[in-house]
Amino acid sequence: MKINILLAGAALAAATSTAGAQTLQIQSSGNSGSFVHLFYQDWVERYNTMTGEDGAKVEVLPFQAVVPYRETLDAITAGILAGDMQAVSYFAGRDQAFSVIGDLIAGYDTPDQVSMFCQYGGGKEILQEAYDSIMPDQLHVVGCAAFTREALVSAVEINGVDDLKGLNIRAPEGLATAVFEAAGASPVPLPYSEVFGSLEQGVIDAADASSYADNASTGVHEVATYPLYPGIHSMAVLQLVVGKSQWNRMSEPDQVALETWYTAMMTSMARASFIEDERAKAEEEAAGTVTVIDWPQEERDRLREIAVGAWEATAAESELADKALKTHRKFMKSIGLLE
Repeated sequence: MKINILLAGAALAAATSTAGAQTLQIQSSGNSGSFVHLFYQDWVERYNTMTGEDGAKVEVLPFQAVVPYRETLDAITAGILAGDMQAVSYFAGRDQAFSVIGDLIAGYDTPDQVSMFCQYGGGKEILQEAYDSIMPDQLHVVGCAAFTREALVSAVEINGVDDLKGLNIRAPEGLATAVFEAAGASPVPLPYSEVFGSLEQGVIDAADASSYADNASTGVHEVATYPLYPGIHSMAVLQLVVGKSQWNRMSEPDQVALETWYTAMMTSMARASFIEDERAKAEEEAAGTVTVIDWPQEERDRLREIAVGAWEATAAESELADKALKTHRKFMKSIGLLE
């Protein structure tokens, strides 16, 4: 990876910050000023209080603050960042296992079920195995979780599967792209930070974006006045991954604190996000600035049928992706989602 002057400066800043108590600089997928990033900042203070004066500290940086979102893993191994707190599916280009782990489109009913998969159903372990396969002994998975059933923002009305045909839709790498293609849309890979401008300029018609509240707070609904809520497909898995060397330098109490902190933070964010989504929706509907579209169950079922085919096709692309899908299915059967 080429390191320019900006990145070299960031590396120097990171080194300086570790002169006393160890500070973990972690790049996230939350845009500065967004609901997600502000939530992270509140919880950063909690972790730094938990570890005391001499313990490890955490600093969560906004989306692409130091490196492009796909380059965080390389930045960790280069010592530029200590960790990544983004969507797992961002790394689908390295192995399709990250697609299957990162967002099993239309598979789960609630974000809490996805988080249970990560914590108790083998999700964290299969994610660690995936990273070990591409970057052996370089990364440590602290945890993973989902916090929201993501909304789909749109500049046009999308009332069912048939309305997806011919639309240009921003979608992250992975299963979302495969499902939209199968439904007749044309997926466009863009970072979240470019969603507003692309919608405003007509480059895309709709976007697989973030939570309803996050989209409202960043102004996306100003150019996409037909949000689909609750979302029709996506419950993206977010992760906290830190460099193995940084992890090994932490004391055991600080390691346990980080694992506990991450689980508590993501559980709290899921609850806060739901409340904030409902508040933002009610406020915008009362103001008449949006037309919220809630798909009927039969249309959701049609999309799920399309998604199942995408699961199978994606899982067939690598042994690890197939293992990841089997891990999902085993857990889903255990909680009654699959027979």
